[in-house]
Amino acid sequence: MKRKLEPGIMFEWSYTVPERATVPQLYNDTAFCRDMPDVLATGYMVGMMELACLHGMMPYVDWPREQSLGTMVHFSHLAPTAPGMTLLIKGEVTEVDGRRVCFRVEAWDEVERVCEGTHERFIIDPARFTQKVAEKVAKAGA
Repeated sequence: MKRKLEPGIMFEWSYTVPERATVPQLYNDTAFCRDMPDVLATGYMVGMMELACLHGMMPYVDWPREQSLGTMVHFSHLAPTAPGMTLLIKGEVTEVDGRRVCFRVEAWDEVERVCEGTHERFIIDPARFTQKVAEKVAKAGA
């Protein structure tokens, strides 16, 4: 029997920053980005924050028949992180309203806090969602 997803649930997730997650590597097809500092790209960091929340939810949903998608991110990127450093992401469920789940989340590297903010996800039925995407693609003529 699955435990109930509810406010107050806390979780942690660790992730070592790969070279491909830095600004020059992630955006290597954009010339001016190749000259930027070799640090964790904000866009990649946002993805890691989302994945930490998803990972924190998994014990409380019928994975993979229930999944979730991010619908809102509000993060502040506070400090740079070099490739090879490990992020420790800590989160808490702050609200559950039907299929909508809200989180408070922050990330630390070995030295300091590098990110903080909030995130919202919606629990989905992946088969139904995939069908809607297929209908949209057909409608667009793609």
